[in-house]
Amino acid sequence: MEKANHSTVSEFILLGLSKSQNLQILFFLGFSVVYAGIVLGNLLILVTVTFDSRLHTPMYFLLINLSCIDMILASFATPKMIVDFLRERKTISWWGCYSQMFFMHLLGGSEMMLLVAMAVDRYVAICKPLHYMTIMSPRVLTGLLLSSYAVGFVHSSSQMAFMLNLPFCGPSVVDSFFCDLPLVIKLACKDTYILQLLVIADSGLLSLVCFLLLLVSYTVIICSVRHRAASGSSKAFSTLSAHITVVTLFFAPCVFIYVWPFSRYSVDKILSVFYTIFTPLLNPIIYTLRNQEVKAAIKKIRTRHINSEHTL
Repeated sequence: MEKANHSTVSEFILLGLSKSQNLQILFFLGFSVVYAGIVLGNLLILVTVTFDSRLHTPMYFLLINLSCIDMILASFATPKMIVDFLRERKTISWWGCYSQMFFMHLLGGSEMMLLVAMAVDRYVAICKPLHYMTIMSPRVLTGLLLSSYAVGFVHSSSQMAFMLNLPFCGPSVVDSFFCDLPLVIKLACKDTYILQLLVIADSGLLSLVCFLLLLVSYTVIICSVRHRAASGSSKAFSTLSAHITVVTLFFAPCVFIYVWPFSRYSVDKILSVFYTIFTPLLNPIIYTLRNQEVKAAIKKIRTRHINSEHTL
């Protein structure tokens, strides 16, 4: 592809989060702990749901897929960022940069649609409880999941299409800790104003549509729950609050980065860190610490493990 777009740039320089050596060491230690927490937290959800048959329900099937996406979303750039904190010169190859952009939009688009699928699941569970297992059948779940990944792939492919035939001849400095499409397109050796608007419009439209779908869904669900008995509504509100918290944490950075694209890059860096690192960390915390079923399942698995060790 380098030949096709007459590019003379074989690598990009990433400026990272800070030029201060002391801050970079602090970031190295802090983000290493955070990344370990992301992997362990989401693996805990995967293991818990897999080995506890009581959690083999549509909601938890979607939840473990969310955990898988979160782990990969946190891994497309975070490990390199952590290693780069120890490097004076932070570079990434052209294809490495292209891969980061592709997977970011693939996973981001897929997660948006997966959150919509989870909202549909909660709507059926709360508003049509007697028909829940019939409506949310394995076939429907598979369709929702495949649709989520398909939308993510189409979205990412459409974004990467903007990169075709763009000449890159320098400068090659990306003011971020990973290759973000709007920042990379600005480095092309041609006027890319229209392309930048198209990139922002593409991501912004997907983010806005998904957010509005979620807003409508949860508004309908909340209105339905308010008319239920107090005993049944408390559990429903607890589940809904966890979902709404995750949705807010995920979409807020997207809205500022893409729907409101005129903020300063320093702000965009902070939001990018939150979007790619802290949201995947907070998801397992929200879904475990606020979910009695998951906490009970974790306790059961831990007790079973301790008993097996005593037996040995």
